[in-house]
Amino acid sequence: MANRAEKRRRERQQQQRATHGRSSSTMNRILIAVGVLAVGLVLWNVVFSTAGEGAREPVQVVYGSTQELVEMARGMEMGDPDAPVTIMDFSDYQCPACRSFALQSKPFLQNQFIDEGLANFVYYDFPLPHFPHSFLAARAARCAGDQEAYWPYHDRLFAGQPEWSGQSDPFPTFVGYAADLGLNRGDFRSCLGSDEYAEVVSANIELGQRLGVTGTPGIFLDTGEGRGERVEDWLPADFGPRIQEALERLGYGDELPDEEIPDDEPEVIDPTGEGR
Repeated sequence: MANRAEKRRRERQQQQRATHGRSSSTMNRILIAVGVLAVGLVLWNVVFSTAGEGAREPVQVVYGSTQELVEMARGMEMGDPDAPVTIMDFSDYQCPACRSFALQSKPFLQNQFIDEGLANFVYYDFPLPHFPHSFLAARAARCAGDQEAYWPYHDRLFAGQPEWSGQSDPFPTFVGYAADLGLNRGDFRSCLGSDEYAEVVSANIELGQRLGVTGTPGIFLDTGEGRGERVEDWLPADFGPRIQEALERLGYGDELPDEEIPDDEPEVIDPTGEGR
């Protein structure tokens, strides 16, 4: 009887040790899984949450001279830098009037003057404080420029303005535009999710303010005869003849045929409307 009792006691001890071993192994696996999950959540927050927290408002810029400010601003050029006239556009991607200029006047100017080597077009960011997404949009276009796609992205932002301007956070939409244009999605997201170009866009704003820009689009025509003049009537029917007159005065070009100037008013909004 004693031997049987001893045998049962040893069997119970062996069962307890085996059960304890299985419990410890299970607990270890659970702890490892929890650890992996925690690391994954941290990485997810770093990659995705932080990626949407890039600069969305102007930062302070420090410069010693107007020339230094111009160099910091780095306007985006289209055309021949040595063209006889320069068109400067201070615009806001969320401004409806700027959309009118971008979709109506800029293509006309590009076809008639910029592509012909008669005008150099320089775009400056001037995000207005009452448009909450315009600063981020300006940075998005600059990030696209890192992949040689500034102007396609610039046009995509204006074309899609009705879509993203009403969103609570257009960050995913901006990344989607980059993907649509064939850009590297990860590189674009990383740029937009950082503070890259925040100082550049802020310098653009400062430069515009120094030139007296208070509303958008702020269009200037520089003929090299003095300080650039502010253009209020920038619709093709008004702006085209003004540029042609300046070119003729400077000894360039023939008279622009009337039939090549669009007569239709822009679809979006009057230049003195909501953008100001």
